[in-house]
Amino acid sequence: MKKTLSTAVVSISLLGAASAAAPKDTLVIQQAATVTTLDPGLAYDTFSLQMIENIYETLWTHKGGSLTQMTPLLASKLPIYTNGGRTLVVDLRRGVKFHSGNPMTCADAEYTYRRNLVTNNADSANWFIAESLLGTQANARDDKSVTWARIAGAVKCNAAGQLVFTLPKPDPAFMAKMTFGGQGVIDRAWAIRQGEWDGTEKTWKDWAGKDLSGGKLASSASGTGAYRLVKRDADNVLLTAHTAYWGGAPAIKNVIMQKIGELAARQQAFLKGDADLIEAGTRSNVDAQLRGKPGVVILDNLPITGVQGLFMNNNVKSASALGSGKLDGKGIPANFFSDVNVRKAMAYAFDYDRFNRDVLRSKGTVRTMLLPDSFPGYSAGTRTYTYDPVKATEYFKKAWDGQVWQNGFVINANYRTGHVLGQVALELLKQNVEALNPRFRININVEPWSEQSAKFQKSEEVMIPMGWGADYADPDNFMTTFYSSKGFFYPTNNWKDAGADRWIEQAKQTTDPARRGKLYKQVADLAYEQSPYIVLPADTGVRALRSNLKGVTSATFNPMRSFGFTGTFIRELSKK
Repeated sequence: MKKTLSTAVVSISLLGAASAAAPKDTLVIQQAATVTTLDPGLAYDTFSLQMIENIYETLWTHKGGSLTQMTPLLASKLPIYTNGGRTLVVDLRRGVKFHSGNPMTCADAEYTYRRNLVTNNADSANWFIAESLLGTQANARDDKSVTWARIAGAVKCNAAGQLVFTLPKPDPAFMAKMTFGGQGVIDRAWAIRQGEWDGTEKTWKDWAGKDLSGGKLASSASGTGAYRLVKRDADNVLLTAHTAYWGGAPAIKNVIMQKIGELAARQQAFLKGDADLIEAGTRSNVDAQLRGKPGVVILDNLPITGVQGLFMNNNVKSASALGSGKLDGKGIPANFFSDVNVRKAMAYAFDYDRFNRDVLRSKGTVRTMLLPDSFPGYSAGTRTYTYDPVKATEYFKKAWDGQVWQNGFVINANYRTGHVLGQVALELLKQNVEALNPRFRININVEPWSEQSAKFQKSEEVMIPMGWGADYADPDNFMTTFYSSKGFFYPTNNWKDAGADRWIEQAKQTTDPARRGKLYKQVADLAYEQSPYIVLPADTGVRALRSNLKGVTSATFNPMRSFGFTGTFIRELSKK
């Protein structure tokens, strides 16, 4: 007898680790962290978006494994820029139903993107959509130039039922931005019944920049995607197939995502077949524990669109994180990393070759900047740091007029639960830095993602390893994010340079690839001199899959989808 959803839940407990092999119609995913929200208008973390992109759908998405070609989803065809690159008229697919049973119309799409512009805040990814549609990354609460007239004019339905986007200036990255999973279309009538914004001019100011974390959409959902939400608790998410899905019934009927903090527990569940996909740790973990084992297939040398770096905060806004708060050997001042000599010393103290050898199994490459080398604008000619304890000592002796070397310091560095690569990077840095001077100490601690994600946005972290996967396939997503004072990570390291800001803004306004490349090289060269981050060597992608899971291949793998977990939508998968 075919296993039903209810019996699948019995065999695979929603309250903990899987207790029996995952059924053929059920996909079990185990990760070190769970989702923080199911609201597309708020989601900005990998774990949440992995679920959201299968519950909600965007207007279009990337085609197969391509980073440049697209294919329609809720749009019936791909739109073409008109009006000098400022207007897109979108024809919407007909016959699409939300999970509530409501039909999708242009009014739902209009509501969705207006809501994203209205509620846009620091916790969401809507800053880059606001930048395209309003010419500012801010909401009306923080930028008084944002008015209802501008929002309504930027996104509206015309008399023919088409959705019309009107940009204040051409943005060649706009279509790529709209593939981001957080731009999935929301069920307007259903959302309003949940107590969400009613979509009117009368109430829009009450919702400007509003914190959506406590809203009903954070824990409930009605999208058009192939899967609908059944249940979410603190550690688990359960989805089941949307029977009225416009694209046809998927082979995988049930999806269970579980938070399993211990890597060893995830590995054992995977090897027994209790989990189909897991957050498998570093390449070293995959090679040592999973490669060559029965029932396991390894896909290697996959494209990635992510970067990893060690952040050094130039202005820490948490007294409790600073120890004594002074350069007395018992802590550090809040602006400790504002001295470029400290940052350069740290960069020279990191052993890039050892990290590549021990963590990436010699598969990694040293990058010149925090931009994937597969993206246009990457500066291959920019200089890079190498492990050099002599130079590290030289710069530490220069730092803070000699006080750093004389008095020493205590740095409190944190990594998120399950971030093995980040943990190892900090441990390597700690070993090398502390070997230079007995007065130097780096304390390493672990904290849950929910805590860390809140702290780094409030400038409360001192030093953390952090990765970034592309939100959209354009270099600006990385250059603004890391190197602009308007970027998402600015509060995390508080490094600012007027030249970098100017060059990044100029690059946004040109469609000339050569011109953009020159501007980005200027930023990369400056970043080498200033060392705002320790740029970690980049791996090629490696994924461990159960051998009975079908639909994931090197040819179809798209690193912009599922944040590299399978490179596909779940509806494209099956199990034999």
